[in-house]
Amino acid sequence: MEGTYKKKLVLVGNGMAGVRAIEHLLKLAPEAYEITIFGAEPHPNYNRIMLSSVLAGGADLQEIVINDWDWYKDNNIQLFAGHRVTQIDSIRKRVVSDQGVTVSYDVLILAMGSNPFMLPLPGADKEGVIAFRGIKDCEIMMDSSRKYKKAVVIGGGLLGLEAARGLLHLGMDVSVVHIHSYLMERQLDETASKMLQAELEQQGMKFLLAKNSDSIIGRKRVTALRFTDGSKIDADLVVMAVGIRPNVELAKASGIEINRGIVVNDWLETSVPDIYAIGECAEHRGIAYGLVAPLYEQGAVLAKKLGGVETVGYAGSVTSTKLKVSGVDVFSAGRYEEPAGSRSLRYQDEVDGVYKKIVLQNDKLIGAVLLGDTHDGAKFFSMIKNGEVVAGREKELLLGGSIGGGTAASSDNRLKEMTDDEIICGCNGVSKGTIADAVIAKGCRSVGEIKSCTKASASCGGCKPLVEGLLRMYAGDEAGEQVKEGICGCTSLTRDEIVAEIKRMEMMTIKEVMHVLDWRNPEGCAKCRPSLNYYLGMLWPEAYADEKESRFTNERYHANIQKDGTYSVVPRIYGGVTSPSELKKIAEVAEKYEVPMVKFTGGQRLDLLGVKKEDLPRMWEELDMPSGHAYGKTLRTVKTCVGSTFCRFGTQDSIAMGIRLEKELERLNTPAKVKLAVSGCPRNCAEATIKDFGVVAIDGGWELHVGGNGGVHVRATELLCVVKTEDEVSEWAGAFLQYYRENAQWNERTSNWIERVGLESVKRALEKPEDRAVLSERIKKALSMTTDPWKQIVNEDSLRKNFEPLKQVQPIMD
Repeated sequence: MEGTYKKKLVLVGNGMAGVRAIEHLLKLAPEAYEITIFGAEPHPNYNRIMLSSVLAGGADLQEIVINDWDWYKDNNIQLFAGHRVTQIDSIRKRVVSDQGVTVSYDVLILAMGSNPFMLPLPGADKEGVIAFRGIKDCEIMMDSSRKYKKAVVIGGGLLGLEAARGLLHLGMDVSVVHIHSYLMERQLDETASKMLQAELEQQGMKFLLAKNSDSIIGRKRVTALRFTDGSKIDADLVVMAVGIRPNVELAKASGIEINRGIVVNDWLETSVPDIYAIGECAEHRGIAYGLVAPLYEQGAVLAKKLGGVETVGYAGSVTSTKLKVSGVDVFSAGRYEEPAGSRSLRYQDEVDGVYKKIVLQNDKLIGAVLLGDTHDGAKFFSMIKNGEVVAGREKELLLGGSIGGGTAASSDNRLKEMTDDEIICGCNGVSKGTIADAVIAKGCRSVGEIKSCTKASASCGGCKPLVEGLLRMYAGDEAGEQVKEGICGCTSLTRDEIVAEIKRMEMMTIKEVMHVLDWRNPEGCAKCRPSLNYYLGMLWPEAYADEKESRFTNERYHANIQKDGTYSVVPRIYGGVTSPSELKKIAEVAEKYEVPMVKFTGGQRLDLLGVKKEDLPRMWEELDMPSGHAYGKTLRTVKTCVGSTFCRFGTQDSIAMGIRLEKELERLNTPAKVKLAVSGCPRNCAEATIKDFGVVAIDGGWELHVGGNGGVHVRATELLCVVKTEDEVSEWAGAFLQYYRENAQWNERTSNWIERVGLESVKRALEKPEDRAVLSERIKKALSMTTDPWKQIVNEDSLRKNFEPLKQVQPIMD
């Protein structure tokens, strides 16, 4: 029908800058474009800034996703993840990917970001030499830390220090090599840099400064790094973090004008009609920006232009850097290096690790460096941008109210002085005015709600004090009453309040809960929907129908999705005990479906890796084994040693005990994944004392341990009790896990839960036999309602259809 045609918009690059522009465009003109996105990585849009937090254990990969797979589906966006665009035909207006997908466009946006610069050293192609740019690099580092000890990071800038901190957290011996005589010379002066270095050395980092790398030594894998002065350092892993370069090769091959980056004008237009470029790959007025805030500013301008909204063009950005380097707050802006004709004032406190420096010229603030106390950063940045005259106030600016701890009043005054266009959240480009609108116009009354609405404080969290201050300023007493954060930004209600209301009003569906409890976002989000799905299933195991669409991809497909888009199949092997016939069957299925890798897991099972989605049901059918649930928030494994069956040290039959527990508890849904182990003696070969529930055999009985974790944050168990019989082990295990199911927050491991509530409270809840009996009955009822998902999918055609391959996009023919 005439008038309903949607223009075709193709975005090349699934990163932060490009997708942020699409988010803006969807708000301004939601029906104007049919959108296709190509992303070279096999992941949805994620926050690259947070990779260092993933490496350091502060976040997992799921937590740094900005827009999950459902976001693309909900906005009718076709995403080709894992596709690299290799050709732009600007005459026929179409793009082609490396996997042969061809898509036509009316408007094309290039947002390919940057490539890490790899020093062209002899040996740089050896195994163990990597950059630090994406999720794959993080995975290589984490894998290397399990096998090797010594890591060398080349580059003492922000990225290099964050990589070093992550590797240090992973247990590696880390040395940072830097060509300059002090660290972060582009953001800090020498004094601030030396103070930062001292703090990082206390954390365990080592530094080799004023060193020039010459070559990488080793046969197949790196063994050392040699310097131009003839010295060398041993290395099992070399991470190059020496800078980035705009990704311009595609544009160059397509005849688009490039310089350092893809040349754009104030409307982000390239030299070719209907092709735009934003982000790190673009060069505007001779500058290619590498910080997030300018890239988001570019995206906002482009979205308005494409959405038909009148706006001024992009005039460039004045940049500042506010960072948290391995736990140390750092801020710099403007010309901090003291150009000719300038003067500076400094404050230095070696005890508290605080350094402040302001640079003045013609009675105006032109630069600042802050270390340890960065509260005045936003104010200084505003003054630098506005060219404000500060004559007579120099000492007041330097010393301010924050030295030695500022008052709430002085903090509030600083916020009031800020203009609406000043950036509060540098990671996500959120201004003071945007936060004001969220509180005043949209009714946000907690930091969590502001985070959900604007994404302020959703990344590194460094701006959270400013967000809290603005919330107080705009919401007044209402913020004081509701300052607590709910389970997500969609609600101010806590887990306990939600569960209590579900019980009280006997609510039975997610939509009912959201409606009755007045969710701000009536559709919920990727955090609250899975949690509500769990709470409802836990409370009403007989009546509630599990909502599959509220589960993550792994749980919807009952297999772990891998980084290349394939899946893994892990059949359940009770207690880690199998038979020759079972092994033979697994091998035959693996051969038939050409499984590229079969691996023994740490939980004593076999992992078939690299399986195509469409092959999953047939493999499950031919294996004819239960699902190992290696993908869900459920009971994963019960690890055992051989115990008294074969071992001369074994005091009890750990194999039989482990198999019994696994068969009794398999398919149990829990707030987070749960792992058990049974050791046949105190030598603890099954590692029971770092499991969620660990059983250790002793003479005449069993020790029961709880709250362990062998993951990123290792935690030893605490002793719950000692029992005499296998029946008592089973009773206590069921009661403990049901009590955990009913009281923990969704996605809260037993280790975190025990630390939060205290072991004594758990002991009190379980000490009476009658209380344990009630909990045991409830867990049996919940387990009686479960079915094996693999068998269910194999037997039901309606479910099996979900695994059929998607129809391929047909290439456009000449």
